[in-house]
Amino acid sequence: MLLAEELLLLALDDESGKVVVTELDKGLAGAVLVELTLAERVRVAEKGESVRAGRLVLRPGPAPADPILANGLAVLAHREGRKPEYVLDALANDLRRKLADRLVEAGVLRREKRKVLGLFPAERLPAQDSTHEATVRERIRAALAGARPDERTAALISLLSALNAVTTVVAVPDKRAANRRANEIAKGQWAAAAVRKAIETVYAATAAAAAVATTAAVNSGN
Repeated sequence: MLLAEELLLLALDDESGKVVVTELDKGLAGAVLVELTLAERVRVAEKGESVRAGRLVLRPGPAPADPILANGLAVLAHREGRKPEYVLDALANDLRRKLADRLVEAGVLRREKRKVLGLFPAERLPAQDSTHEATVRERIRAALAGARPDERTAALISLLSALNAVTTVVAVPDKRAANRRANEIAKGQWAAAAVRKAIETVYAATAAAAAVATTAAVNSGN
């Protein structure tokens, strides 16, 4: 299962099917970018290269077998040389729907359509089979409790931390300690330099977007 699919599962309330994470679409796009970095198809340029430091560079290789990753790579091919924060919106385009369709087809989620206030159509995606999601949650809990995470678990925790959603999607006895540990993982040495650089830039871009959304929500409520 893709990191983006796992992130979507975590971001949905299992019973209601409602999204409980702010700026989820940015996070899903970041997950695709990180996945392509883990697959060594994308990297972030360092100082001294022909491409300016911090810009995205594509690596040669065959098209990814997964259609979502293949589409993501095609999107990036038209935006090579840009900073990661400037490609997230393009990567996010229609991504949530595609991920949801796959998870519904696989029997992991079910789609419920209803009307809000009897007028406005709305869609919910409650859990149908939580087996994989439960495994992901256990991996995250173990890492937050001090275990060394594998590369993919660390990447997922880093994305959740950027969205300020670690303790929103995973029940923990001490939220402050869990957030501190998640931040340590996000900044840790768990991945190769190229992957870590991508995580750092995606983390910064996603966290900035989440912060803007939170500020806007607070201001609208005043």
